[in-house]
Amino acid sequence: METAPKRIVVAINPAAAFGSNGGVGPAVVAALRARGHDVTSLSEANFSRLLEVTTAALTDPPDALVVVGGDGMVGFGVNLTAQTGIPLGIVPSGTGNDMARGLGIPVDDTEAAIAGLVAAIELPPRTIDAGLITRTDGSIRWFACVFSGGFDAKVNERANRMRRPKGKSRYIVALLRELVTLAPIRYGLELDGVRSSQDAILIAVGNNVSFGGGMRVAPDARLDDGLFDVVTLDPVNRRQLLRIFPSVFSGTHIRDPRVRVRRAARVRIAAAGVVAYADGERVGELPLDLRVVPGALAILA
Repeated sequence: METAPKRIVVAINPAAAFGSNGGVGPAVVAALRARGHDVTSLSEANFSRLLEVTTAALTDPPDALVVVGGDGMVGFGVNLTAQTGIPLGIVPSGTGNDMARGLGIPVDDTEAAIAGLVAAIELPPRTIDAGLITRTDGSIRWFACVFSGGFDAKVNERANRMRRPKGKSRYIVALLRELVTLAPIRYGLELDGVRSSQDAILIAVGNNVSFGGGMRVAPDARLDDGLFDVVTLDPVNRRQLLRIFPSVFSGTHIRDPRVRVRRAARVRIAAAGVVAYADGERVGELPLDLRVVPGALAILA
């Protein structure tokens, strides 16, 4: 049985105006309007302007915010809707699309993704956890997928600067280039109040399973268990890393004894000169404090 028409805000990635995914945003808007919903479509020239107009559109809370784009747009939506009760819908049209993948939203079939969204709007939203990052200056940022702070973050930063190639191969090329300067990092960790230090190549904190376009770095992570999966890789050389790397796509890398997975609701990570990323976006330099906020997000999926 259909529900009454709803008021929906659709925010479209500014980059979606270019390239092969340029028609996804208008298709989402058209599909929602065809169901009788009152849709406000927002598409601006840059993210800062899009953030401004979307924030204004949410002042009178709509029945849903839908974001069209990749994991960067998911992060955009998460930071606008966490703990507000406004349901967040996702139509993937980006490079990685890892949050959509973890939620079971089709990432290679736009029509199916739009159909799934239209159906989900007429059902109660799904409630999932989100991660809250606190910087040393007290400012905060939410994330829903994976936080990275090491070699993995360096790869992410390089990939974000690259125009080519497209898709997951961009991350692979970035990884190969970052191998040149591979070196362990000395971390200070605090997991649920227990402090330790270790040398590691990378550290990933997963609320969701994957990043980088399907790299299942935290294959056992769950979106609604109130815990992060904290994944570290002990020091390895270039050849050893290249041997381990292919298994991250299946998640079997966690069988390697040099990979450690621990679970915690609160995490503090410190290291000198390391810039961290979350949901594919730059967060800032370590140290950073992370905590799970159970049920912070209402998701249309």
